[in-house]
Amino acid sequence: MKKKWVSHITLLLVCLFMIYPIVWWFGAAFKSNEEIDSIHFFPINPTFSNFIDGWYAIPGFTFTQFYLNTFELIAGVLFTTLISCSLVAFAFARLDFPLKKFWFSIVLVTLMLPSQITLVPQYDMFNAFGWVNTYLPFIVPHTLAGGIGGSFFIFLLVQFIRGIPKELDEAAKIDGCSWFGIYFRIILPLMKPPLVTVAIYCFLWNWDDFLGQLIYINSVDKYTVGLALKMFVDTNTSVPWGQLFAMSLLSVVPAILIFFFAQRHIVDGVATSGLKG
Repeated sequence: MKKKWVSHITLLLVCLFMIYPIVWWFGAAFKSNEEIDSIHFFPINPTFSNFIDGWYAIPGFTFTQFYLNTFELIAGVLFTTLISCSLVAFAFARLDFPLKKFWFSIVLVTLMLPSQITLVPQYDMFNAFGWVNTYLPFIVPHTLAGGIGGSFFIFLLVQFIRGIPKELDEAAKIDGCSWFGIYFRIILPLMKPPLVTVAIYCFLWNWDDFLGQLIYINSVDKYTVGLALKMFVDTNTSVPWGQLFAMSLLSVVPAILIFFFAQRHIVDGVATSGLKG
């Protein structure tokens, strides 16, 4: 009994230590610049103007524009990812073609390949195509089942499809279905749990992709929320810390909402994919 109490208290202290930056961040969003270095978690004189002033802080733009840009980028990435990854996974799970196992192993190997290795050649290629300062460097790779998490999504979907009885394919063939018909009419409707998981992960990872957006997007009118936040930090003037923390707090709200409302689907999708095959 004593060991349990010790372990519980230890875990509680560790949790408090881990959430300390989040609590301080939340309090800092309501602090003025004069109070920002205060030792108190929450401001003595809280101000809500940080959220209003921060929303309109970028000259000529509001954060409405940056949120719309971010959702436009992620919508394109989500749509192309779901279509391309499900098609590739269906091919690996159901079709027979030369060097099938070899190509699937290549897909798995790319899971262990750091993105920094391909960063320079990718930028050089996209720059030659004239795609810099557009959303194409994000959307096109996902159209080809690449991009952030593409290999992981393919593996997840392949494992799920392998668990679907092949007798369904044979029955569809007897009725005159082509391979694409089998994919669209039989397999795709059964893939809802892993596809929801893929959509959630794709949203979260691309929402947080600050480095990629920083490299490829140059114009302020195309900035995402993450890039807009860096405009608050100017070495030549005083940084409005309260506004920066307020806007950064709002920037994580969509990701938090997606995670909390869809975490059941994440567990279900991973569990059903992991138990099959």
